[in-house]
Formats: sequence, C-alpha cells, structure tokens
Amino acid sequence: MNYKIALIKGDGIGPEVVGEAVNVLDAVGRKFGHTFTYTDVLMGGCATDAVGVSYPDGTAEKCKECDAVLLGAVGGPKWGADKPAEQRPETALLAIRKDLGLYANLRPAVLRPALKDACPLRAETADKGIDLMLVRELTGGIYFGQRERYDTPDRGVECADRMAYSELEIERIGRRAFELARLRRKKVSSVDKANVLETSRLWRSVMHRLSAEYPDVAYEDVLVDNCAMQIVRDPGQFDVMVTENMFGDILSDEASMVTGSIGLLPSASMGDHAPALYEPIHGSAPDIAGQDKANPIATILSAAMMLRYSFHLADEADAVERAVDAVLAAGWRTADTAEPGVTPVGTRKMGELICAAL
Repeated sequence: MNYKIALIKGDGIGPEVVGEAVNVLDAVGRKFGHTFTYTDVLMGGCATDAVGVSYPDGTAEKCKECDAVLLGAVGGPKWGADKPAEQRPETALLAIRKDLGLYANLRPAVLRPALKDACPLRAETADKGIDLMLVRELTGGIYFGQRERYDTPDRGVECADRMAYSELEIERIGRRAFELARLRRKKVSSVDKANVLETSRLWRSVMHRLSAEYPDVAYEDVLVDNCAMQIVRDPGQFDVMVTENMFGDILSDEASMVTGSIGLLPSASMGDHAPALYEPIHGSAPDIAGQDKANPIATILSAAMMLRYSFHLADEADAVERAVDAVLAAGWRTADTAEPGVTPVGTRKMGELICAAL
C-alpha cells in the first residue's frame, strides 16, 4: 500500500522532529512492505516569513489531497500577539482544524515503563501506571465563539468571549469517547462545570443520554476543578476522559506533565471525513531549534497514532511503540529526560536508535 502524508514541518524544532518521524515511517515501510509519499505544506510562522500570512491560500486543499497530515510545531515569540491575526501561527492552527473538520482531539498520556522515575508524582502513584486518553472537543466553545471589545462609561474597555455548544457538537465528541473506551478499559469520565455553566448542563444531559446507549462502558461525571486535582492525586483512575475545548486544552497539558516530559506525548485531531492531523503536544521550542537537542519521540509516537487510526495498521503502530520503549529501556535519553550523570543523545541519534530497534 502507498499512503500519502502532508508534512507541515512548521517552526522552531518542527522540521527536526518531523524529519525523524519520517525516517521512522520509512523504516516501517521497509519492514512491512508499505510506501509513504510526502507533500510539504507551508504553514505557521515560516509561512508568514515566506508569503506574509501564516495560513496561505490552498493549505487545506493540499492537506485534503493526502491520507493524513503530520505537523511538527508552529509559533514562537517572533510572531507574537503584537502581529496581525493573519500573521500569527495560532490563527493558522484554528483555521486548519475548522477547514478539515477536526472536531476530536485525542491526547494519550502514558507513563512509559522506563521513565517511571521521571514522573513528578509519588513513587506509589507512578507504580500504579498512567494510561489515559483525553478526548477534547476541538472546534467549538470559547475558542471559536463570538468575541467583543467595547468601551463602557465607567469601567473602561470591556471584553467578552462567548462559549457556545450545540447538542450535535456534544454528541459527536461524546460518541467518539465511548467508542474509544470500548477499545480500551471501558470507562468514560466526562468533565464539565455543570454546577455553574449552562453549556456544561447541556453537555451533561447529552452525555447521560449517550451513556444509556453504551451499557458496557462505565460512566462518571467529574467537575473540572476536581478533575485537575485527581490527575495529580491518582491519574491511574482514568481511562477515557472527554471534555470541551478550553477545559481539554488545560487538562491535557497537566496530564502530560505527570508522565515526566511533554516531549514524549503525541496527539491526533480527527473528524468524520477529512484527513486526520497528527502532532506532538509540545511547542516549537525556538531556544533549542537547530541544535540537535529536541526530543523526537512525541512526533514519532504521533506517527504511530497515524498508522493506527488513519491507516488501520495496528501491527505497525505497535512495532513503533515497542521500539520507543526498547530504546528508553536501554537507557538512551534526550536532554529533557536525562537524569543527572546521564549523557543525553541528540535528536538525530534518538531517531536512528528507534529506527534500528524497529
């Protein structure tokens, strides 16, 4: 089989980590008899520098011509909040999610066995293991709602950001969570703020209706503030966690840190029809760009998610994940996970080791 992949290498360390993920994909192809062809797509701060906007015309169309999209990272202080919206990389991220219909963001937070000592939680908590999948609604809520800025006669400038959700939006992300739970440990934790927010009360009512359709999946409601505490106290209690856009943005970053390093965690953004987009959850890290210091594992594991969810190549995805675990178990580390006294390897060496393990 031949699979077409759009590559958005992006900014900072993006090109470096995407390069290693491509090498791993090519190693998978040689091992299992597949071919992967790649199309470079310009997006992010690098696009602003090249053509004046972060999301050039035709970006979504190029991606739709492919079977999946692999994104490195976009952004950096060079293209900060002082720039017009069309020049900011974050605007491009929101636009591509909308144009590709990517409403479901899957963020697994897994504590790799060889990195238990890197977990910032107590040893007895880390020993239980961490393996949760956070399902975040990605195209609704406050990030996409109406924005206002206006003058008031006595309070100066006032702003408002509207959070809105429809039953359709909640049902489709909820159904995605239940279906994923059926493939895992059959538990869904729905996170909301139903004691305060009307959107959360609608969210909860739709989720309750859906739970009746999945009697084989255990279900619970969790208030977002309690959820934040429970991720630190006992993350092993969670299997699939589903929530709205802003809550998911915050909680997924918290969950990533209890696994030891944000440089290890992948993500997938999916819709119903368009190609899915896969990316590490870390940023562009411009301070170490071009220095062969970045950890490529999150991007490599994002490629493994691509193999599993877009191409339905479970054996190939398992092989990549086993290779990563084998390299880590052998004691190899990049700078972000290296313990005192351990000499870290660079981006390229880590990629070579994982390819060799395959």
